Amino acid sequence: MGEILKGLEISEETEGKRKAQEVMERFEKKRTLSGSLGLGVTIIAFGASLYHLFYAYFHPFFALDHRAIHWGFMSSLIFLLYPLSKRISPRQRPSLFDVAFWVISAGICIWIFIYSHEIMNRAGKFLDVDVLTGTILILLILEAARRSTGWPVPLVAIVFLLYSFLGPYLPEFLIHKGYSIKRVTTYLALSTDGVFGVPLGVSANFIFLFILYGAILQRSGAGKFFTDLAFSITGGTRGGPAKAAVISSCFFGMISGSSVANTVTTGSFTIPLMKKTGYPPHFAGAVEASASTMGQIMPPVMGAAAFLIAEFLGIPYIKVCIAAAIPAALSFFAIFMQVHFKAVMMGIKGIPREDLPSLKETLINGWHHLISIFLLVYFLLLNFSPERAVFWAILATIACSYIRKHTRMSLRNIFEALKEGAIGSTEVAAACAAAGIIIGSITMTGLGLKFSSLIADLSGGNLLLALPFTMIACLALGMGVPTTAQYIIIAALVAPALIKLGVVAIAAHLFIFYFGTRADITPPVALAAYAGAGIAGSNPMKTGVTAFQLGIAGYIVPFMFIYGPEILAIGPVHKVIFATLTATFGVYCLAAGVQNCLFIQTKYYERLLLLITSFLLIKPGLMTDLAGILLFGIVYLSQKFRQKNLKPKLLQNRRGK
Repeated sequence: MGEILKGLEISEETEGKRKAQEVMERFEKKRTLSGSLGLGVTIIAFGASLYHLFYAYFHPFFALDHRAIHWGFMSSLIFLLYPLSKRISPRQRPSLFDVAFWVISAGICIWIFIYSHEIMNRAGKFLDVDVLTGTILILLILEAARRSTGWPVPLVAIVFLLYSFLGPYLPEFLIHKGYSIKRVTTYLALSTDGVFGVPLGVSANFIFLFILYGAILQRSGAGKFFTDLAFSITGGTRGGPAKAAVISSCFFGMISGSSVANTVTTGSFTIPLMKKTGYPPHFAGAVEASASTMGQIMPPVMGAAAFLIAEFLGIPYIKVCIAAAIPAALSFFAIFMQVHFKAVMMGIKGIPREDLPSLKETLINGWHHLISIFLLVYFLLLNFSPERAVFWAILATIACSYIRKHTRMSLRNIFEALKEGAIGSTEVAAACAAAGIIIGSITMTGLGLKFSSLIADLSGGNLLLALPFTMIACLALGMGVPTTAQYIIIAALVAPALIKLGVVAIAAHLFIFYFGTRADITPPVALAAYAGAGIAGSNPMKTGVTAFQLGIAGYIVPFMFIYGPEILAIGPVHKVIFATLTATFGVYCLAAGVQNCLFIQTKYYERLLLLITSFLLIKPGLMTDLAGILLFGIVYLSQKFRQKNLKPKLLQNRRGK
């Protein structure tokens, strides 16, 4: 970090890194292999990255072929790296069960690749070998998802599988004719409507490459550059380390789709600094967790579900990024201002300028890290496919690393990045494969239409009732299921109902996406907050509640763009600008109200007026905006009057001392 280490004891920095490592070990499920086994995994991971780069440029295979190869690589890594259980599988090497699952899964994928044309041609007249193979593949996918993501995803998939079989015996509103094992297994495992459907296709085409891009950016030194840049910009201001944590998490979120990984990576440095400058430990951990979770909604590289939104809606990915840009900026601005108001109330100062990295030197030494990001956005704006755009961004990152001597990527660095990118894609791939079982079951049984009609009936056609139902479902499911799988399930079941009630399609899908990410900072299961608490040495539940408080705008912004799609850059330019300005002002008031401070600590009536003001300004409409501005004017005058009277008292107290 350069000279910023002057402001931090070396022991504290080391302690932060040690705690970060301990946190990652708690969340880490993968085993670390060495020797010939480690070499074998490395070869598979390296081969997976090379294959996906090759496919991104040349597109040599049809969808089923490509997705079978993708799952072959991913399942191989999962069964070799993720233990069957703590009792049966040793941490140092795969067990016989692990090897058997790997060989069978890879063998089935190779078989599908070789005979894909014959399989597709005999659709509807499947052979016994197809039924047996499909059944085994589904069981292996459920096991792979259990190992890599935990029990919730496969359990949900099993429920939907049972629904496919038990249709005639269910209540009337869920009833369907029911399907045989032959029909279910072949439909789900040997077509592009189930396991090898849209979710796994998005994983194979887009998600893998963007995770690989993030790994290469990290290896090129971009992570350090973004952190240095954040501290050079805000480190010297009031509450500087916390503001820098928000900005660096915003930058890092562009290249990392994992809120926990983001929290641990940047938090190992920022959390000790926040504590050193006076922030309470629980607040420091919560700032990093909340900002890191917001990283999943920050364009141009958002969380994995963003690619699914583009695929489900049949729109270019850049349109998803454009729609998500203003809401993401509002959410980050809300955290930034809460950090500022907390610093004002506690009298926390910034880091001395001489202890901070120079903005000029930081940009001189690391400006080339921005080239690939600009190229990525440029190619997306030119309507390049996301996979082709990120292909060139990856090559640009490696090439640009040679501009500066200290960032040049050696062959070993490139090799390690290719390996890390492939291994980092396994959990998302497993979630997408299992989600394919869910989507296939919903499509085959027509459950999506039934569920949409049920929501419409329960809400009585009232959007104000349907939205809270959707929010609760997203948060509840997101607490146990990864964001990608959660989005796929809720989007298939609920999004059509919201659209039927008049919600703009992209707004409905982003609403579901947003609340899926919020689960990481929503108690009682707030994984990112618990990771931050581990580094900060604070109470996990208290950190989770504070993270929820800091991320409060992320719970309100989705309702804003449902009722005011101008926030999604939809509509005339002047309306988009006006809606953005009033929403920004509303979020500013919300931050002040939540942190109980504007210029000085607020009185209870001032705080209440600020919160009312924020909701009036957030809600679209000229009359509500004018009312909000009037109420803010009252709070402003009250605060300034009290601040003016407070200064003589402070001077008198100092003279008395």
